[in-house]
Amino acid sequence: MQFQPADLTLLPEPFDHDDYLFELKMDGFRALAHVGEHETRLVSRRGIIYKRFTELAAAIHIELDCEAVLDGEIVCLDVDGRPQFYDLLRRRGTPVFYAFDVLWCDGQDLRTRPLIERKRRLRRIVPAQPSALLYADHIERTGVEFFRIGCERDLEGIVAKHRDGAYGERWYKIRNPHYSQYEGRRELFEKRTVGMRAASAGR
Repeated sequence: MQFQPADLTLLPEPFDHDDYLFELKMDGFRALAHVGEHETRLVSRRGIIYKRFTELAAAIHIELDCEAVLDGEIVCLDVDGRPQFYDLLRRRGTPVFYAFDVLWCDGQDLRTRPLIERKRRLRRIVPAQPSALLYADHIERTGVEFFRIGCERDLEGIVAKHRDGAYGERWYKIRNPHYSQYEGRRELFEKRTVGMRAASAGR
């Protein structure tokens, strides 16, 4: 069975709606956690196994008492629980996995089930804290105020999802335009890309 992380559509402004859930947008590396009988693999959007996070994958495998495929974000958190992207990128902190959806669990494909049902299932299987596996909580209806608070706390933004939608159905992201950790990121990744190309050409 093939699993692909769902895409999100970018919206310019937050909104309120009775039929939507709102989550914080975690600033890290998107991944699917494939939790099998014998091992757990963290897989990127491009289908590449994250080899640098083998310890995190091993911790998830020990702590999760079922077989599952989880969608989430690998992040490093500061003392206030805020994601620190550059700590993650430069391996300065201890990574954790924030799970915000469950696609498959113990033989059941859950992708067509309503989001709110999948969130309840996910909440039940995430282990008690402290743990390397965290549950991405949500609020209902009040996206505008949630976004305002997120921006005040210098977070990346929020995600809006239809509460009764299938996996990936009507998913939106609203970014904080003043998020401090965006500064210099494009230039950094452009330099990394050029460096990787130069290294490949020199082989």
